[in-house]
Amino acid sequence: MNILMVLTSHDKLGDTGKKTGFWLEEFAAPYYVFKDAGAKITLASPKGGQPPLDPKSDEPDAQTEATKRFKSDPDGQKALANTVPLGDVSDKDYDAVFYPGGHGPLWDLATDQRSIKLIEDMYADGKVVAAVCHAPAALLNASGPDGSPLVRHKRVTGFTNSEEEGVQLTDIVPFLLEDALLENGGRYSKGPDWEPYIITEGSLVTGQNPASSEAAAKEVLRLLGARR
Repeated sequence: MNILMVLTSHDKLGDTGKKTGFWLEEFAAPYYVFKDAGAKITLASPKGGQPPLDPKSDEPDAQTEATKRFKSDPDGQKALANTVPLGDVSDKDYDAVFYPGGHGPLWDLATDQRSIKLIEDMYADGKVVAAVCHAPAALLNASGPDGSPLVRHKRVTGFTNSEEEGVQLTDIVPFLLEDALLENGGRYSKGPDWEPYIITEGSLVTGQNPASSEAAAKEVLRLLGARR
């Protein structure tokens, strides 16, 4: 069972002068779900190397059991510091791809052509494609096998407009993910703000927010297990 995790390489929060990147829990929780299941995990990012960590996700009130485990895991830290450049990744090598969120993907993974092709190829091959929080942005410019937007007519979720308002970044982000998924024809739905909520549509798994990342990873494993 080979699983690819793709993280953002973008570290600037618009024009605010503040930093962004990936959200630690959304990486750590799925990473250990996959690791504990015996999966072989490859970490990738557009630029390769150490992906930028959203500093807010490293604050004391954002810590979870998974993030604490990561902080005491030198092997995991080494793997994260040495992500493979997306250009060196082949979809043929993986059974599933998982995109952790954080605000970074809104700026780079939404339009990264290598990431878009990876998603299109893996989805066309019936492989599992999963994204949580802001990472469903990576699906927006991908097309399905019929050439229409990948999310069109599919049940999806992602970071809500009200959650964006809650973190006071509505006017900073390049677009609101909830609106963008709807504009691309997605059948968007959501649960209560900050509560776990995932949607499975065939081999496509999306999660609403950081609290949804572990459940989304477990759903990936369920789908992979059902195919064995």
